[in-house]
Amino acid sequence: MFVQSYKFVKEHSGNTFDISVYGQEWNPTTWKLAKMNLAIRGIENNLGSKNADTFGEDLHPTLKADYVLANPPFNDSDWGGALLENDARWKWGVPPAGNANYAWLSHMVDKLNQNGIAATVLANGSLSSNTSNEGVIRQNMITADLVDCIVALPDKLFYSTGIPVCIWIMNRNKSHKGKTLFIDGRKLGTMVTRRLRELTDEEIRKIADTYINYKNDENYEDIQGFCKVADLDEIREHDYILTPGRYVGIEEADDDGEPFEEKMERLTQQLAEQFQKSKELEEEIRKQLGGIGYVF
Repeated sequence: MFVQSYKFVKEHSGNTFDISVYGQEWNPTTWKLAKMNLAIRGIENNLGSKNADTFGEDLHPTLKADYVLANPPFNDSDWGGALLENDARWKWGVPPAGNANYAWLSHMVDKLNQNGIAATVLANGSLSSNTSNEGVIRQNMITADLVDCIVALPDKLFYSTGIPVCIWIMNRNKSHKGKTLFIDGRKLGTMVTRRLRELTDEEIRKIADTYINYKNDENYEDIQGFCKVADLDEIREHDYILTPGRYVGIEEADDDGEPFEEKMERLTQQLAEQFQKSKELEEEIRKQLGGIGYVF
C-alpha cells in the first residue's frame, strides 16, 4: 500500500519528497520485507526501530497522519484487549477482548490529524455487530460524524480467507457533515480461480470515482442498487447498522415490456414442463440403475 501510494503521487504529478511514510508490523519477517521493499524504491520511511505489536507497543504514539491505509487481521480474538481496557485510544468505547475490529478502527482514527482520512478493510460483521459494546462504539463513531463512506465488497478477494469484506472510510473533517455514502460492490469482481475473485481496473475506478465525486460535489448521484447517501436520521432508523444493502436498495431490472400476467402464465407453464421432464429423467435413471442391480 505504501508503494502504491507513492506511485499514485508520482502519476498525479505530486512531489514524492513530500511523502513521509509511517508504519508498524508485529511479524518480524513481514517487517523486514516492508523495509526492504521501501528501500529498494527509495521511499523514506519510519517503520519503527523494531517489529512490535500495534496495540501493546505503539511505536508512533504521537503520530497524526494525513492518510491512513490499513488491512488488519479480521475478527482477531487474540489481540491482548483485556490488558488495554484503559487505553487512551478507546475514545468511543472499549473494544471487546474477543474481537479487535473496533480496536483497529479506533486506533486508525486516533492516528489522524484534524483533516485526516483513514481507509480500513474489515470483515462485514463489523457493519452490524452489536456484541460486547461494538454497537455502542459504532453508534458513537457515527454520531461523532467520523464515518464518511462504507464500501461493501464481494467474497473471495483474499488468498487467506473467503469471507466478504468492507472498507470503512473515516474522515475527521467530512465535506458533507452529518451524511455517509454507502457503496454496494458485492456484485463486482470475476472469479479467476475456484477460490479467488479479482476486481477489474474499471470496477475499482467505478468505486473510487463514486467516492471522489461525492466528496468533491462533482456529478454525484444516487444509483439504486449501487450507491446512496444517507443522513444521520436514516442511519438511526436502521439502528446504526451500516450494511450498504440496507440503504442502496435493489438494482432496478430493465422492463422487457411483457405484461406481468402474461409473464407469470408463461413462466408457470415453463416450470410445469421442466417438472415433468425432471420426473421422466428420474424414472429413466432408476430404470438404468435397476438394470445393473442397483435399486433405490
